[in-house]
Amino acid sequence: MKTSDIAALLLLGALWGASFLFMRMGADEFGGMALAGMRAIGAAICSIPLLTRTRLGEMRRHWRDIAIVGIANSALPFVLFSFAAKSLPAGVSAISDAIAPLLVALSGWMLLDEKLSATQASGLVVGFTGVVWLVAGTVGFSGSAHAAGWAMAACLGANVCYTFGAHYSHRRLRSGVTPLSVATGSQLAAAVLLLPFTIWMWPSHTPGWMSWLAVLGLAALCTSLAYVLFYGLMARVGASRSMVVMFLIPVFGVLWGLLFLHEPVTLAMGGGCVVILLGVALTTGLVRPRNRGSVLNEVSTEHA
Repeated sequence: MKTSDIAALLLLGALWGASFLFMRMGADEFGGMALAGMRAIGAAICSIPLLTRTRLGEMRRHWRDIAIVGIANSALPFVLFSFAAKSLPAGVSAISDAIAPLLVALSGWMLLDEKLSATQASGLVVGFTGVVWLVAGTVGFSGSAHAAGWAMAACLGANVCYTFGAHYSHRRLRSGVTPLSVATGSQLAAAVLLLPFTIWMWPSHTPGWMSWLAVLGLAALCTSLAYVLFYGLMARVGASRSMVVMFLIPVFGVLWGLLFLHEPVTLAMGGGCVVILLGVALTTGLVRPRNRGSVLNEVSTEHA
């Protein structure tokens, strides 16, 4: 990859990792629903300059499918992660976000008859072992096993939504609509869906300026700008290389939580993060064990 693409990848990881920091900062004063709604509404407003005539035409033709993707990939995960942010450290929520590729592979195998190699299957086992480790070590953070358990369940639910959205968009929106049109339209759909709930559950006390800054960062930087960066990267370097960002999100999420919220980095967080990411690397094929025969073939080719 070019240096500019690597820089864009790092920036994207930093932005998506920061989303968990901002949710943690704003969740207590806004509440989960209002925070999620303001994120979607703000991102939709920021996406208005992207509404070219071509994209509007694509969104009009595929509005039902785009709306479903908006619900699965934006509206519901925004609400669930915002709810979890009231009880979990930003770093833990960011680490949990890395399990989405594991769920995509597992559901594809169980429900869609997609084949899994031995390496991918072992990656699933490794990855979910890391999830168990992370969950087991998270209970003590909030002082309530009940609250931490529901928060982790919300993170899992958000990743289930991402999994459904990935399969649905792959099957229904692969042709006839550009990825950026899907991203823009899905934010508009999420904003429309969450607007009445945001009004209904608006906090009784006006949130402070730090919480408003968190909302601004969530909407403008971590959602609107991040989507533009992501689809630009996909167009330049391809989907598989762009997925490397999944490894950067937990790292930046933990880093921002440590620097700005002084969250402790526990053994469960560090160990669970490493094990989950190893599982993701094996499952997605970013790491492939090489047998002796393939190595010998490469050597012989190089000397041919």
